[in-house]
Amino acid sequence: MTNTKTKSQKNVGRLALVLAAVCWGLAGVCVKSIDPSWDAMCKIAVRSVLSLIILFVIKGNFKLHFGKTNVIGAAFSAATGILYVAAIPMTTAGTAIVLQYIAPILVFLVAVFFGHRKVKISEIVITLLVFCGIVLSFVDNLDMTSVIGNLLALLSGFTFAGQIIYMNKDDADANDSLIISNIVCLFVSLPFLFVKVGAGALSLDATSLIWLLILGLFQYGAANALFGFGIQKVDNVEASLILTIEPIFNPIPVALLGIEIMGTKAILGSVIVILGVTAFSLLPTIENKLSALKEKSAKKD
Repeated sequence: MTNTKTKSQKNVGRLALVLAAVCWGLAGVCVKSIDPSWDAMCKIAVRSVLSLIILFVIKGNFKLHFGKTNVIGAAFSAATGILYVAAIPMTTAGTAIVLQYIAPILVFLVAVFFGHRKVKISEIVITLLVFCGIVLSFVDNLDMTSVIGNLLALLSGFTFAGQIIYMNKDDADANDSLIISNIVCLFVSLPFLFVKVGAGALSLDATSLIWLLILGLFQYGAANALFGFGIQKVDNVEASLILTIEPIFNPIPVALLGIEIMGTKAILGSVIVILGVTAFSLLPTIENKLSALKEKSAKKD
């Protein structure tokens, strides 16, 4: 992204990404509240349909731009969702989340080596600190023995980084890219839904249907819309760090509903992530104030 965005635009973008991360973080409580007969692929099919409705309503028409950047971004986005879903049955959820959220480190490395970003020690420290916070949050649920599952989760980290990088580009239309991604996910998952429906194997109880609506409309649909809006207003490194709010928020609604209780490490890890993300967002302001103080001190001398 260029640096032409105003401070106000960046702040609105940051808020949108925070809200997107919070919506994505509803995944845990949604999944745990939906009847187990709805497997991962069936949930993807339903949430893709509902997400497409929201994204097309926001777009206002059905014309899509299949430019190179949009298609690559969509491919990365679809791959992220599918790889993560494929990884979960083969490893623990905590391991999958930690491996997926190497994304901020990858985005930072790409920005430095390919985007000519000036390296700042403070940014390196905060990026690593945020990752350590995520690891701490899920350290009791890590399993490094499941090679295939962990490899798929690790790959989802690379594709998530690619999604952030490509949808952040100046020539990207993130909304179109997300629509294309949802269409791909729908076609991949729809056969699994048809098989289940044909076998009469899906529970249609009111609780499951309500949580499916929340999953599709808010956890994925609203989240996609907010992400698509915010990702093009904020620097991609900062955006990737803001999105780490998702995994640390994930267990909070689950705990509030009494389904699971957050441990001390999870709470401490969450605090570290929030402080790290906040510090990164405030870095430019802090640096400007320190620079002004130095100039003022130099003039006095």
